[in-house]
Amino acid sequence: MNTALWIIAGVAAAAYAIGGATLLLLPRAKYRALGANQHWVDDFGDGHLTAIGTIKLLGAAGLILPAAVGVAPLLVPLAATGLMLFMAGAATTRFRRSEWTYMAGDVVFIALFTFLAWGRFALHPFA
Repeated sequence: MNTALWIIAGVAAAAYAIGGATLLLLPRAKYRALGANQHWVDDFGDGHLTAIGTIKLLGAAGLILPAAVGVAPLLVPLAATGLMLFMAGAATTRFRRSEWTYMAGDVVFIALFTFLAWGRFALHPFA
């Protein structure tokens, strides 16, 4: 179970680090052009997009770094819980925009972070 939780955390951290860096580094028009599901950026101002990108980067770091360096590993399930709530907000945006197919992906991420938080809080917590 520990290996599965590390793999899930690693893949999710990589995805969110790339997503956060992309959101912070690319101009809005280039980010929107990345894919058909990126038009949600039109609903948010530049400050909001900076905050979203920063949250993604901090969440990615929180999934890996505390346990990897052995400092406050309790932050790993807390980061997973935070990202779960973050993705609930993303799913709400998809719901408001009637983007049902893309919202399904958000729900998958919510389930993934829920499993990761549960796994690190209850199934295989860091000692």
